[in-house]
Amino acid sequence: MPFDPIQQKVEPAELKNRKFGRVLTKLGYATREQVHEGLERQKEEYEKTKTRTLIGQILIKKGLITPRQVQEALAGQAGLPWVDLDKVTVDDAVRAAIPAETAQAYQVIPIAHEPGTKKLRVALKSPQNFRAVDDLRLLMGFTVEAFVAPEEQVEARLKEWYAGKQTSLASVVGEMSADAKLASLSKGPSGGASIDLEAVLEASEDNKVITLLNLVLLQAIKDRASDIHFEPFEDEFKMRYRIDGVLYEMVPPPKHLGPAIVSRVKVMSNLDIAERRLPQDGRVELQVGGNPVDLRVAVLPTMHGESVVMRVLDRSNVELSLDRVGLRPEELENFRTIINKPNGIVVVTGPTGSGKTTTLYAALAELNDVETKILTAEDPVEYDIDGLCQCQINTEVGLTFAKCLRSFLRQDPDVILVGEIRDLETAQIAVQASLTGHLVFSTLHTNDAPSSIVRLLDLGLEAFLLTATIEAIVAQRLVRTICSQCKEPYTPTEEQLMELELTPEDVVGRQFFRGRGKACDRCRGSGYKGRTALFEIMQMNDTLRDMVMKQASTAVLRDQARKFGMRTLREAGLLSIYDGMTTIDEVVRETISEE
Repeated sequence: MPFDPIQQKVEPAELKNRKFGRVLTKLGYATREQVHEGLERQKEEYEKTKTRTLIGQILIKKGLITPRQVQEALAGQAGLPWVDLDKVTVDDAVRAAIPAETAQAYQVIPIAHEPGTKKLRVALKSPQNFRAVDDLRLLMGFTVEAFVAPEEQVEARLKEWYAGKQTSLASVVGEMSADAKLASLSKGPSGGASIDLEAVLEASEDNKVITLLNLVLLQAIKDRASDIHFEPFEDEFKMRYRIDGVLYEMVPPPKHLGPAIVSRVKVMSNLDIAERRLPQDGRVELQVGGNPVDLRVAVLPTMHGESVVMRVLDRSNVELSLDRVGLRPEELENFRTIINKPNGIVVVTGPTGSGKTTTLYAALAELNDVETKILTAEDPVEYDIDGLCQCQINTEVGLTFAKCLRSFLRQDPDVILVGEIRDLETAQIAVQASLTGHLVFSTLHTNDAPSSIVRLLDLGLEAFLLTATIEAIVAQRLVRTICSQCKEPYTPTEEQLMELELTPEDVVGRQFFRGRGKACDRCRGSGYKGRTALFEIMQMNDTLRDMVMKQASTAVLRDQARKFGMRTLREAGLLSIYDGMTTIDEVVRETISEE
């Protein structure tokens, strides 16, 4: 259809940011007297109930205006034009401008699109959905003009046009493989510097490449994937998701389209597409389904091209509460006692992706109140939390953990989070902060809690400083939880029990569970859905401190800590198995025997 303007009663520019009552009168939906009457009623209700009823709702109750007129006035107040979809003809070519998944995710429909251009008009069902416009510009590369339409009209067309018409990844990959234009644009050495950048950029702006990447992103967010991997190899270009800690492979696109897909990611994250020899880091901010989603992009040059990993940070999925991270009641009580101490160092340890950051954020969320000043030094800052002063480490300009920490001590903090103790200087300043009356949280990369002591001593920290400041070390692992929809009891084999160093006699009366997996949509046939944490909490006491001063080995420290009540990761895993939360295979995979 022609890209003609849609006629309006009043130009949106005349209504933008005006008071709601004034917008109603400008549109001719209410008189000044009716608006003043509604304001008086609003004032009376507030004096009685101390709650402010919206003026639009008051006028609707009085029968003076309709809900649709209120919606049109809200659109005008936001500076967005109003459109009645019953008066607009939308052909199939326009409908195809937005993939079904994108339309459903953002609750928008296309109403006009000029073929061969990047101009697009969309209808929103709420003026509050303006972030969808920014995301469509970023995801689709369109110049987007937004209109607001009646909610019921948008929902009816979403159902009519897109219900059951989701595009499969396999079909898009098939179309891309058969696209001669894309193939010609993408030819050239995938790993060398002589690639035609103009051709790759043109290919990255092709609708099929954009659709493929959007499908991958939306599917990853829907499946709650933590990472998306785009990996070039000699004969193929792989795409994989990491869901609940395990990688799953998707339908791979043609090898020659790898540079176009990588370039599209770079364009979205404002990276230099011409730079293909150095690693680059970027960020994409989206609002999917009303939830903020951050994508952290890391580009790494490899032998066969650039490898890209996108870390998906969906803030709606994060439970920043100690009650939700997986601590058992007695562990929770113990941990709360530890983090409420006035000073000292609390270390959370474990491999990458074991949930250390989430546990620390949950602890900070509990301590976050008006009486507590909290400063964090992170690389990167994963979640923006109100009430915390968060600093992003930037080694390129010399802003290291040590330099940040040194400045923190002049900021009068109560609680300090150091993203990771990587070197002696950072460890020493963390100790100084603790000795001067601050509570310090940090992370390490070690296998268990007792070995963290050896790691800190290995960095060069003196034993007497370590014993004076360390209050507790918490080791953790994430294990997948059994899918509740296909969960079933079973009897483990003798070989499986031997993996846990158990015999059939040890588990008499115990019931074991697993996920059936087959034909289960909820868990994608894996038998698992979601993850929970296993904890090993070593709380320091005088005996353990004396042992550290005498340079006791990790094994001796572990045995002594167990005598004082420390539950090892393997023991915590056994309890989770007995509770029916996880399986033997998961605990064996994530923990080691301490014997």
